[in-house]
Amino acid sequence: MSSIDLRKKIVQFTLEKKQLTGVKARVGIVLDISGSMRDLYTRGVVQEVVERILAVAAKFDDNGSLDVWVYDNEFSRLPSVTERDFGDYVKTHILKNQSTHKFGRNNEPPVMEDVIRKYTKEDKKDTTPVFIIFINDGGVLKLTKKVIMKAAVQPIFWQFVGIGDSDFEVLEGLDNMTGRVVDNADFVHLDRIEEVSDEELYDRLLNEFPSWIKAAKEKQILL
Repeated sequence: MSSIDLRKKIVQFTLEKKQLTGVKARVGIVLDISGSMRDLYTRGVVQEVVERILAVAAKFDDNGSLDVWVYDNEFSRLPSVTERDFGDYVKTHILKNQSTHKFGRNNEPPVMEDVIRKYTKEDKKDTTPVFIIFINDGGVLKLTKKVIMKAAVQPIFWQFVGIGDSDFEVLEGLDNMTGRVVDNADFVHLDRIEEVSDEELYDRLLNEFPSWIKAAKEKQILL
């Protein structure tokens, strides 16, 4: 059995445990490509993260595709990845892509605005909920909170994943944010994501998504 097939089985088990079977969602990943992330790209850690999240998309999305963004102080919306072409995705579409800005400083709001634009304006006829996994290694701008606040009325759930041992003060305060119609964001800290088992990763990534779906339906954010 291939690694992606094995991971899909683990995702399925997690969906059953979280009572998410039958739920459809579009899945996207936003990857920090600021200078401090360089080592994780060159060591293949980010490539494996893409494969691990692709397994989630394969179970949630009818098309089995994972939408991809990368960002530092600029951002790029990249081709979606599927089981047919994930093998060298990071090398081909990110590291060797001359049009993709990389290894600068981080600036989260612009890429988040592009995520919102894609799902609520460009693809507005599709009312499927959106599950965004946002990978960051610290130093998130405070303005990120304003974007999350404004996006609370949209059918998008933001699952932030902090990796490494940097400063995650902004993301750690997400659960205490008030004034939103629903709690539309969660944060988990995984110091060395490459050492976290698939079982633990999927369990933690999908921990708050079910409660958001329930609340978003009650507020008619989701149909």
